[in-house]
Amino acid sequence: MSFSGLQVIVIGGGVAGLAVTAALRQRGADVLVLEQAGGFREVGAGLQISPNGARVVRALGLAGALDQMALRSQAVELRAGHDGARVLRIDLPQDGAGFHLIHRADLIDLLAQGLDGAETRFVAQVAQVNPQGPRPSVMLKGGEALSADLVVGADGLHSVLRPVLQPGTPKTPFFTGQVAWRAVIPGDDGAPEAQLFAGPGRHLVSYPLRGGSLRNIVAVEERRGWAAAEGWNHPDSPANLRTAFAGFGGPVPGWLAQVEKLYLWGLFRHPVATHWHQGHAAILGDAAHPTLPFMAQGANLALEDAWVLAAMLDRHPIAQALAAYQQARRARAARVIEAANRNARNYHLRAPLARVAHGILRVSSRLQPDGMLKRLGWIYDFDVTQP
Repeated sequence: MSFSGLQVIVIGGGVAGLAVTAALRQRGADVLVLEQAGGFREVGAGLQISPNGARVVRALGLAGALDQMALRSQAVELRAGHDGARVLRIDLPQDGAGFHLIHRADLIDLLAQGLDGAETRFVAQVAQVNPQGPRPSVMLKGGEALSADLVVGADGLHSVLRPVLQPGTPKTPFFTGQVAWRAVIPGDDGAPEAQLFAGPGRHLVSYPLRGGSLRNIVAVEERRGWAAAEGWNHPDSPANLRTAFAGFGGPVPGWLAQVEKLYLWGLFRHPVATHWHQGHAAILGDAAHPTLPFMAQGANLALEDAWVLAAMLDRHPIAQALAAYQQARRARAARVIEAANRNARNYHLRAPLARVAHGILRVSSRLQPDGMLKRLGWIYDFDVTQP
C-alpha cells in the first residue's frame, strides 16, 4: 500500500528519525525532518546491528549499503577480565540477516541514503509540540510554527514530545550506579567479533569497525555517584580509564594505552513511556524507551519501531494506526530493556560467584554450543518486516 500525500514532520535526525523517514518515504509520505544540529552527524562510536535490526535495514532497500559499510560479526566471546582467558564463545550464523558491527556515523550515512526526497532542515530546534487536532503543530525556537498530518518524535532522551504525551508527573530517571567510557582507537586487523571482558564491578566490550581500521571500546564501571548532567559527551582523561581497568589482562592494557580521546557518561534507568501517542503525534526509539547498552539493542529497537509505525499507518487511519503501533511495540521494548538490566548485574559478578558462573558457562557451552544464541532467539529471530 501507499499513503502518498500524507504530510509528516519528524523531529530528530538520528537513527530513529532517519529510519522512520526512510520507511515513510518508501510508502510515499511527504516528510520534513527537523534536526537541531547543523547536519546529520553522529559523534558516537560503534553499534551492533543484530538480525532483528538488519532485517529492517534490508527491507528499506539498503542491504547493499549495510554489507558495504558494516563488518559481519563472526562471534561473541566472554573473557575473564583479569587474564583475558576465554570463558565462552558464541559463533554467530553467517547466513540470513546477520549480526553487524558498524560505526554510528556510518549507520547515519547509510540510513540517509533512504530519505529519497524527504525535506530536511538543520539548526531547527523544536520548542513546543501541540499534538491535538487533525493537523498537529510544532513551534521552533524563534517562533516559526509548522503543521502536518502527523508529528513523530524521534528526538531521544531529552524528547520535547515525550512529556507532552505523558499524563501527570512523569517518573524521574535514576542513576544506576554505573558509568561508561567510550573510545575509538586504531584497528589491529582483529577478527570481526565482539569481545566482553568481565571483572568485579566492571566490564569492557570491544570490537573492530570499518574493515578493521578502527577498534571500538566501551568500558563500564560501578560508581556511587554521578554529578554531571545525563549525556554521552562528557570528555574525560584516558588516565582515569586506565586506572579503573588496571587489573585487566589479555589485550586490554595494550588497547587502553592507545586511547587518546574518550567520553564518559552516567547510565540512567528510564521507564518505558506509558503513552506513545496522542492525537496525531507519536514517539519512537529512545524518546519512547531508552535502554541501557547491555544487550546492544537501542538502535535495533529504533529500527523495529520505525518499520512498525510506517506499517500501521499503511493499514489504518492515523489515530488507529498510532494505537496499533504502541500495542505492537511497548511490551516487546519493555522485555528487551529488562533483559539489558539483568545483564548489567551479570557482567559484574565478584568472587567466588564469578568463578562458579564462569564454570557453569564453560560446561554448558561444551554441551550445547548454540544454547545461548537459542535462548536469545526471541530477540534476534524477531522479524517486524513480515506481516
